Amino acid sequence: MTDEPPQTISDPRELLASYLDHYRAVVLEKLDGLGETDLRTSRLPSGWTPLELLWHLAHVERRWLVWGFLGAKVPDPWADRGPDDRWAVPAGMTTAEVVARFRQECARSREIIAGAALTDPAPPHSERFAPGTPRPALSWILFHLLQEYARHAGHLDIVRELTDGATGE
Repeated sequence: MTDEPPQTISDPRELLASYLDHYRAVVLEKLDGLGETDLRTSRLPSGWTPLELLWHLAHVERRWLVWGFLGAKVPDPWADRGPDDRWAVPAGMTTAEVVARFRQECARSREIIAGAALTDPAPPHSERFAPGTPRPALSWILFHLLQEYARHAGHLDIVRELTDGATGE
């Protein structure tokens, strides 16, 4: 299991970035060892699958940092939603392609984080936030991402235990 970042980190930027990478790795570890059927089968009443959760997290990275923080135009930022409003992996997309997309979005996020100050706000032209509303700083966005990853890692703990009995640490 991936170790938490060192307790000696005191720089907020390094702490946020290190914990984000930690949870990104935790999510991938929780999926490691699951077969294709288990990755694409739901164990929960809500119906989402482990692979759909990873697809969702790839879009979370893109929505919050590329579209939200940078204000870049992205095609269909909510593309991870299917017709029933659940996370949906596009038909025909392989597990390897989903993992690669997730890693690609995480790498792009790291670049964005490295090029900005924690106090930098999302730009006024960002479509992520309603006109006239305060724009969150990068620090707020990163903290939001951390809590989302921690929550979804916990969801995967439950799914993994229901699937094969493996429990998280």
